[in-house]
Amino acid sequence: MNKVKTYTISIYSENNVGLLNRISSIFLKRHINIESLTTSQSEIDDVFRFIIVVKVVEENVKKLIQQIEKQVDVIKAFYHTDEETIFQETALYKVKSSALFEERHIQNIIKESHANIVTVSPEFFVIEKTGFRNETDRLQQDLAPFGLLQFVRSGRISVTKSKMGISDLLSKFKKDN
Repeated sequence: MNKVKTYTISIYSENNVGLLNRISSIFLKRHINIESLTTSQSEIDDVFRFIIVVKVVEENVKKLIQQIEKQVDVIKAFYHTDEETIFQETALYKVKSSALFEERHIQNIIKESHANIVTVSPEFFVIEKTGFRNETDRLQQDLAPFGLLQFVRSGRISVTKSKMGISDLLSKFKKDN
């Protein structure tokens, strides 16, 4: 019996209007929740990369990849387990400035969590933390008693431990055309 696991899906595509909507509808039709979504320029000129995190059985992630690759704008899609990738998230925390100046304990929390203060104003200061989801959650809980004003976290960013071969695939494609 297949076990539900966390998978990171990497989609290489052209950057065209409507692609995100078409991709998300594939997940919607299958009642699969997207845990995290990030998109950015990839290592290849004019090619963008979507990183989507889902919790499903392997059979379902394989079907997702097949459907995603049917989209005209998609060049190639891959899926990987957590063990096959190196991944992180980034979070920002906006906290009342009084906590920084009046509560020395908060400075220890920041230091112990390997976070960085990125800006300080008379009303608030902002902390940045890069790490795993449980680390950014823990820092959020630790900061809450000190007047946490805002919290935001990025989606997962990841690279694979092994070569994906997308650059080779595109080079071959360019030669053939």
